[in-house]
Amino acid sequence: MMTANMKTGRTQDWLNLILAALLFFSPWFMGYAGNVMPARNAWIVGAVLALIAIAAISAFAEWEEWLNLALGLWLVASPWMLGFTTHFPAFWSHLVVGLLTAGISAWAVWDYRHEPHATA
Repeated sequence: MMTANMKTGRTQDWLNLILAALLFFSPWFMGYAGNVMPARNAWIVGAVLALIAIAAISAFAEWEEWLNLALGLWLVASPWMLGFTTHFPAFWSHLVVGLLTAGISAWAVWDYRHEPHATA
């Protein structure tokens, strides 16, 4: 049975899928495809985010949202961890998509945990 919050979760999963596509294509859109480290990070994390979002759209599970939240936080930290803070297009695309992904995923977890079934 699908509740109202599950429908909201699906909206959040569609938003994460859109963000995954934006991240995946950002090296070409933002002009850093030649910069190996941030481009590979964007391609790999974008593909993983897309796969998780598709899985969540087809069959919701809370762990998918937690994994998306972790990947969003990785995107926020990755410019410092991988050393591309001075490459502003890569830095800002990772930071913005990471914050949005983490926020949307946290919202999905919060919604799921506050459904009536979560207390039963």
